[in-house]
Amino acid sequence: MPPRLRPTRLEYVVDGLKLRAQLSTAALELVGDERGQRAAALDILKGALFRGRMIAKERLENGAGGIETSRLLSGVTDEVITALWDFTTTHIFRARNPTEGERLALMAVGGYGRGTLAPFSDIDLLFVRPYKATAHTESVIEYMLYALWDLGFKVGHASRTVEECVKLSREDFTIRTSILEARRLAGDEALAADLLRRFANEVVKGTGAEFVAAKLKERDERHKRAGATRYLVEPNVKEGKGALRDLNTLFWIAQYLHPGEPIERVMQLDMFNGREVRTFIRAFDFLWAVRSHLHFATGRPEERLTFDLQPEIARRMGYGDRPDNPAVERFMRRYFLMAKEVGALTRVFAAKLEADEVKVEPRGISRLLPARRPRRKPLDEPGFIEVGGRIDVEGPETFERDPINLLRLFKIADERNLDLHPDAFTAAVRCAPLITAAVRRDRHAAKVFLDVLARGKDPYRTLSLMTESGVLGRYMPEFGRIVAQMQFNMYHSYTVDEHTLRAVGVIAGIADGRFAEDHPLSTTIMPLIGDREALFLAMLLHDTGKGGVGGQELAGARAARQACERLGLDRSKIELVAWLVEHHLVMSDFAQKRDVADPRTVSDFARIVQNPERLRLLLVLTTADIRAVGPGVWNGWKGQLMRELYSATEAVFRGGRGSDAAAALRRYHQNAAYDARVSLAKASPGAEAWGDAMEDAYFTAFSTEEVQAHARLAARAAGGGAGAAAEGRIVAARNAAEVVVAATDRQRLFVDLAEAITAAGGNVVGARVFTSRAGQALDVFYVQDATGRPYGGENDRVLSRLADDLEAAARGQPNARETRRGGDASRTAAFSITPTAMLDNDASETATVVEASGRDRSGLLAALAHVIADAGLSIVSAHIDGYGERAVDAFYVTEPDGQKVNDAKKRQALRQALLGALNAEDAPRGNLQRARASIAR
Repeated sequence: MPPRLRPTRLEYVVDGLKLRAQLSTAALELVGDERGQRAAALDILKGALFRGRMIAKERLENGAGGIETSRLLSGVTDEVITALWDFTTTHIFRARNPTEGERLALMAVGGYGRGTLAPFSDIDLLFVRPYKATAHTESVIEYMLYALWDLGFKVGHASRTVEECVKLSREDFTIRTSILEARRLAGDEALAADLLRRFANEVVKGTGAEFVAAKLKERDERHKRAGATRYLVEPNVKEGKGALRDLNTLFWIAQYLHPGEPIERVMQLDMFNGREVRTFIRAFDFLWAVRSHLHFATGRPEERLTFDLQPEIARRMGYGDRPDNPAVERFMRRYFLMAKEVGALTRVFAAKLEADEVKVEPRGISRLLPARRPRRKPLDEPGFIEVGGRIDVEGPETFERDPINLLRLFKIADERNLDLHPDAFTAAVRCAPLITAAVRRDRHAAKVFLDVLARGKDPYRTLSLMTESGVLGRYMPEFGRIVAQMQFNMYHSYTVDEHTLRAVGVIAGIADGRFAEDHPLSTTIMPLIGDREALFLAMLLHDTGKGGVGGQELAGARAARQACERLGLDRSKIELVAWLVEHHLVMSDFAQKRDVADPRTVSDFARIVQNPERLRLLLVLTTADIRAVGPGVWNGWKGQLMRELYSATEAVFRGGRGSDAAAALRRYHQNAAYDARVSLAKASPGAEAWGDAMEDAYFTAFSTEEVQAHARLAARAAGGGAGAAAEGRIVAARNAAEVVVAATDRQRLFVDLAEAITAAGGNVVGARVFTSRAGQALDVFYVQDATGRPYGGENDRVLSRLADDLEAAARGQPNARETRRGGDASRTAAFSITPTAMLDNDASETATVVEASGRDRSGLLAALAHVIADAGLSIVSAHIDGYGERAVDAFYVTEPDGQKVNDAKKRQALRQALLGALNAEDAPRGNLQRARASIAR
């Protein structure tokens, strides 16, 4: 908690004397009418409370600080509660000559005891009795609590004797912490003083070590529950890492170790300098302001800064848009910079306590011996020492003598698997400005840095420490510009810098074989990569172009060249890193938005990549980038798409290059189709005609076993006049359920199938559509549930029912299920999403590629398929992907005669109709219908 500010003059907000006079007047006017007295008192108190909160809200919106606001709200609450106490004990249950058993003290504990409150915080009260409860004390407590509940307070309360408080405090650290901050509000002064005296002497004294250990353990467990990083993009302002509870923990520990001392003295310990004390105060004030705005904006005790609330809080705190930086992203960067500073403070504080052995309570005979200083062991690097299993420096002069030692500190820690001593970490934070332009261009510094990045044992951990200390941002300014930067979307779970460092860690994990099950190619590809430095540098710099001129890719490539030139790398490596940064999204786009079975897809991708080394680097870079976006983003489906594109492109490099690529792939498809038809004819002679009628591309998309299963399904659909057949199975490698439908082809077949899946609560992540020359359709859907897991993966009957629904839909029977709505509309509504629709006749040799992008919602795939069907087009394949609140769906479509959509007017009409479908939730339904109708014209 920061040093006390000048107290707000509460009489301008709530005049306590006037409030008590009003209550007394009401009580006297309604003597004998207990119900009337209570109702009148509640009306008076509600008015005072409402006025106080509104004044606090107005002051906050006009620029008052978070600390001032929280203290003002606490002061208003004090006046209301103590006035209620006086009313209760004077007019309702007055004890004119109280006996010893009727003594009672009312104390504020917990956060309220500290004198800070958010607008809708709980209030924690402790009623202190001398011994067992009496009828009088029970009546007072009951009356008070019911009145407080009626006033709208959420009250945490306890009624205990002093002895019970002392006993329970010894056993329960939560109770101990709450009483640590206790202050008397009203009632018996001697009773309250007795509790505080006994608590200090019988609970606190001599137990500093166990309290510190308990609080730090509690902090670690809380971080684990709330998210192990302080850079989650929807942070919890109260409980998250780097949030208010971390600052409170510092305060509790300092207060516990220095009982009775004022907070100004407590926070001016040797481990903090003036700048760090000011940082503590600034962070406390900012976080309290954010929390108070959150409560006022929502009208409830909301502690999570969710996407839908972030723009509103940014506005309330005075942030405005800039041409290259929206207000919400400016505000959130400020938030994460504060969280970073809180993290540095708590790390130094906790590590200092541990290093000084405060956490370790001596036991046995050792407690009688003089404390021993941790053993200091000189290291072979001048200026560095090992102290108690941590790396330390002899003093700031180690960095002042040679600023490159700021980098060596982290390299040695990584090599020896040592944690940083708090003194070394503090010195690094304070000396980071010693890293100047000359140091950034020093070849020795570059060697140290690249050893950490590309050859370190745990680059994620080491680079994270370098970021927290400010060293990495100083040495690599391009990275420094994205520290604490946030992208306002639902796709990324972390800030840009945290995502980048996690991606670097993923590459290191792939190289170590830690992700062998998720990335089977890693064990074969990583050993073939000849330039690990280029790979790790590209990963570190891949997002440095966000918000830059010319777009992320081009701006990132410029930043990468600049950084690599400063590091003194040779020209070929500089260009390789810049190329990887500029093209780091290409493989993901081709794999997830294009049909890998189409020769043009692979030949175009191969033309961009140009050689096998770039292909290997790009695969690892893309995999790590996706995996580091957030929990659950990487899955078997995306892994399979990457492997398919990699394998097809590698085959191109083995068999042909450039303009020969498409021809080589066509020959590959023809040969594979011939072999598959021969195998099918041998295994199922009756399916030979079906196989001959299927297109060549079909056979390269599925294994021999899958082709045979599809042939049996098609025979079932054709037999007995059924007209359609469907079956589903879980495909673990794709992290999805595969549902195959065989039916007689007809107009709108794909639309009806997509609507049936939507109605069943399924989410289509991919689809392939094949039509034989005999007019038989084979549609393959890959479906997940709302949680991103395979649809029906935990219940076979769910998947079986979906297959039944699709059979009925294929026969044209109406859907019996009501369409399920998915997603959180209130959250996605916070994002401004511009729908786009593009048609490309050059991306495929045989079809027009339609790409539609807009706000994701339930039924979007079916709506887009409706538009395409209305245009009289056939869908050859669909590739469905989502990026948080945005959906990106790509379709390969043809005219009824199998040709591309060559009519320019029809392409423009189709584009407008697709935009109408994308805008359907935000615009009148007639807009969509008019857009569809324009296709016919």
